[in-house]
Amino acid sequence: MVLVIDVGNTRIKAAVFEGNMLLEVFVFVKEELQKNCVNILKKYPLLIQVVVSSVGFVDEIAFLKLESKLKIHFVTREEEFPFVNKYATPATLGIDRMVLAAGAVLQFPRQNRLVIDAGTCVTYDFIDEQDHYLGGAISPGLRLRYESLHNFTAKLPLLTLENPKELIGDSTNSSIHSGVVNGLVYEIDGFIADYKLKYPNFIIILTGGDTVFLAKRLKNTIFANSNFLLESLNRKFHYNIKK
Repeated sequence: MVLVIDVGNTRIKAAVFEGNMLLEVFVFVKEELQKNCVNILKKYPLLIQVVVSSVGFVDEIAFLKLESKLKIHFVTREEEFPFVNKYATPATLGIDRMVLAAGAVLQFPRQNRLVIDAGTCVTYDFIDEQDHYLGGAISPGLRLRYESLHNFTAKLPLLTLENPKELIGDSTNSSIHSGVVNGLVYEIDGFIADYKLKYPNFIIILTGGDTVFLAKRLKNTIFANSNFLLESLNRKFHYNIKK
């Protein structure tokens, strides 16, 4: 039984797996890390391994305090991944993007894959059918778009995510909602369309905190799974064990 933990920019997501079966998902803030890990251990006493992927700042001591009870593995760029990394600056490639790419390769072999992670940022990661990681794109997520309009203008209000009622906003608020939400939807559909023109045998994987909100608005057929990063962490852990 394995506990996988993804430390993101704004929160922590964790999941307990038995083999490839996802038993339960947990979401909490960074300040509650140790308390939640203790509670998870009480609920799942057969846990023997923790696998951690981190792009956010978190004190590793909080994890190391668990070492008397569990084996802890922090995913790093130096370990083996199931793809050839063609990124021009591999030392700057986020661990989360590498884990997502690994999960795409392991779950969808011999296909061209585009992984779209819609969270604080929206990342696009492309791995071809020869298992070459080629790179992708990074843009602001929905929350960042709302915040930037407020923070970098004098009078625009700070709004929270809301589904635009009409394409044409007839007020400042409705115009912001239309611009933020439709702008990102058009961006994603545009990226997918361009990739499809160049690469056949293609699968699109949508994940991240805004998966459910975005999935029903996209024109393209996608594989939507908000827990894909957690599942990818688990798959990569078992891949490395076999290696």
